[in-house]
Amino acid sequence: MDTHSFEIFSSTAQLPETWDKVAHNNVFLQTHYLKVLEDSAPTNMQCFYIGIFEKSELIGVALAQYLNLNKLESFGERDQCLKTSIRNFIFKNFASHVLFLGNNMITGQNGYEFTKAIGFKDIADLLLECANAITNYFKDQKIAIHIVSFKDFYQHCAEELKKHQFSKIYEFNTQPNMIFELPKKWQTNEDYIAAFSKKYRDQYKRSHKKSAEIVTKELSLEEITRQEERIYELYHHVAKNAPFNTFFLAKNHFSTFKKQCGERFKLVGYFLEEKLVGFHTLLLNGNVLETYFLGYDDQVQKEKMLYLNMLYNMTEFGIENRFEKIIFGRTALEIKSSIGAEPIVMSGFIYHTNKWVNKLMPKIFPQLEPDLVWQQRHPFK
Repeated sequence: MDTHSFEIFSSTAQLPETWDKVAHNNVFLQTHYLKVLEDSAPTNMQCFYIGIFEKSELIGVALAQYLNLNKLESFGERDQCLKTSIRNFIFKNFASHVLFLGNNMITGQNGYEFTKAIGFKDIADLLLECANAITNYFKDQKIAIHIVSFKDFYQHCAEELKKHQFSKIYEFNTQPNMIFELPKKWQTNEDYIAAFSKKYRDQYKRSHKKSAEIVTKELSLEEITRQEERIYELYHHVAKNAPFNTFFLAKNHFSTFKKQCGERFKLVGYFLEEKLVGFHTLLLNGNVLETYFLGYDDQVQKEKMLYLNMLYNMTEFGIENRFEKIIFGRTALEIKSSIGAEPIVMSGFIYHTNKWVNKLMPKIFPQLEPDLVWQQRHPFK
């Protein structure tokens, strides 16, 4: 840490000129995406942008997010049971002020990026120092941060961090990240279909037949703006029925995203009798295709197998545009595995700022996680 220092910024206007050069390999740390967060973050979220310096040279960038769960309309309405009620009570009363080092809105290791090789000891020290600095910032405002979480590390990085200061912090694994590594030999969607076993090729044909009346169309900024209320209605329906939420997007989020990111952000609408009944979004992140939020009319989804068709369409886009892999994120693990995605375990680290509560974290945290039972599918020959 002797040669490294950091500075925390609360606005993208304050960022150093070389920020995007450092963030070159990850679109989720580049200024055009950070401006999306700044202009259309969830109402209960505040973002911080961290510059890491070697002497006076910017060599690293990172993201932190503060969430006030007291402002949340719902933690998720799908699972109504005693365990969920207890979980919600605990979050409201003992964990309502949460600081994430990383990006809580997406799945994957997107919390930091460096242009120079830096040891994991220094990374661990820097992340903890940043967490302490932001915690003290809120303390000065009479806000006590309850929980600090370091989000989404692939196993190699988690193991390395645990060799240093992170060995003292509780490690957790939530639902895996569903990732589809696309074989280079697949040149077209027909190659993908041909790789299925008969059972899953039949599933593909059946789902497409069910959705024959659905018209799909990529929407322009003007069309997204015009459909903003409907897009949000469809998104909100899916979000509030998720097993657990820590935020809801702002209504202008998708139009802001398109405005800032242009062709790197895709919103595809699904129309039935000229009415928008669903949408999915994608972000082009170098050679990686990142799936983002989606929404649908529940009745149409059931009748037309809309969600499954969205997964197939995202996969087709990935194959035909020569992406190396598609990040499908967490949730709906079984159906995502049925189209070819595979589970990749990711770790997070979490501590409570109350030392007595923190000692109980290994017992408390597993009780807060929604129960997860699923069967991985293997769709290929």
